[in-house]
Amino acid sequence: MSLAIMAPLSEADLPEVYASVESEVRSYCRGWPAVMESAQGSWVTDTSGRRYLDFFAGAGALNYGHNNPALKRPLLEYLASDGIVHSLDVATSAKTEFLQAFERQILRPRGLDYKVQFPGPTGANSVEAALKLARKVTGRESIISFTNAFHGMTLGALSVTGNSMKRAGAGIPLVHATPMPYDNYFDGVTEDFHWFERVLDDSGSGLNRPAAVIVETVQGEGGLNVARIEWLQALEKLCHKRDILLIVDDVQMGCGRTGPFFSFEEAGIVPDIVTLSKSISGYGLPMALTLFRRDLDVWAPGEHNGTFRGHNPAFITATQAIKTYWQSSDFTDATVGKGEFMRARLEEIAAEHDGVSARGRGMAQGLKFEATELASQVCRAAFDRGALMETSGPSDEVVKLLPPLTASRDELETGLDILAEAVTATVSA
Repeated sequence: MSLAIMAPLSEADLPEVYASVESEVRSYCRGWPAVMESAQGSWVTDTSGRRYLDFFAGAGALNYGHNNPALKRPLLEYLASDGIVHSLDVATSAKTEFLQAFERQILRPRGLDYKVQFPGPTGANSVEAALKLARKVTGRESIISFTNAFHGMTLGALSVTGNSMKRAGAGIPLVHATPMPYDNYFDGVTEDFHWFERVLDDSGSGLNRPAAVIVETVQGEGGLNVARIEWLQALEKLCHKRDILLIVDDVQMGCGRTGPFFSFEEAGIVPDIVTLSKSISGYGLPMALTLFRRDLDVWAPGEHNGTFRGHNPAFITATQAIKTYWQSSDFTDATVGKGEFMRARLEEIAAEHDGVSARGRGMAQGLKFEATELASQVCRAAFDRGALMETSGPSDEVVKLLPPLTASRDELETGLDILAEAVTATVSA
């Protein structure tokens, strides 16, 4: 399939106010130098009328697509009725309906007896609450994290994040966290748990018994590293045997990204604490949850709070997303099928080029490039052809694909055609 290439754009094509007023910390607009104006479903349109197929989906915050009509209607009706928007943790009708729907349709069918905390509007808020609770419950300070993990940009979340550039931005020592090798860190040559188990049980190792282990079942920002089911099961067993809390960070891979609502369901494990954000609101609105076992709910009233932990428009769209997509297994089945379609096509693309391999789970898929600089070039070539994709991994060596879960098969095929042409153009340049 031959695809039209747009006239090359650069950051200089953006309105001057971005360079003169906005901080140098801005990043996405550098790779996608266009002023976006509208969006619907899997497509974004800029001010010049160019359309882009979105294989980024708000870094996983738009699993149900842009301005999904099923979610937009109740949101507009709620706002038009002067429904409560901001409420801290005051009881509201919108919050009541969300909690009821989340318990009935998400927790209860999965046998999960979790309490629900609203820690603030972001994934980092959810992670900070999880770490703080684990330390409060156990009376211990140390947290075990994993190589190439990413859990957020606040100080506590950064302490359990692996990326050296992001960690350096803290400006202070990041302490009370110890990294351990993630699954397949040693390429299968060394059993990853050998070191972890040994230092936990060796009184001379110098490792303080941790309060918790925090893990992603698929490391999105870390390069689409996928933990094996057996590895996750062994991790749960290790934690339970040694009275260590298991935290699963499902901020990016939850809400159906890998197929089931929670990414850990396939492994049959039950984390002690779960963090959720990004697509839990269903509409790209700020919202986060920290879930934990009922017996871990040792918070005193107001002991952990935040001004924006009660964003009622997000409750409205989150409730509707649950009602629309999670009443049966159909959505999960469709996501798994689309993920398999994506993976098969990516394997074909990888087979055509040396030093390229496919990786991922569900609808979090991508290509890894041994020549690490090629991934960002491929993303730029894809942008010039009308698709939004981003890189991930410690050296930005992976082209990461996170299309909306609601994307059609034709849209997926179009996006993968764009990727295939972008790879060929980049590798042969």
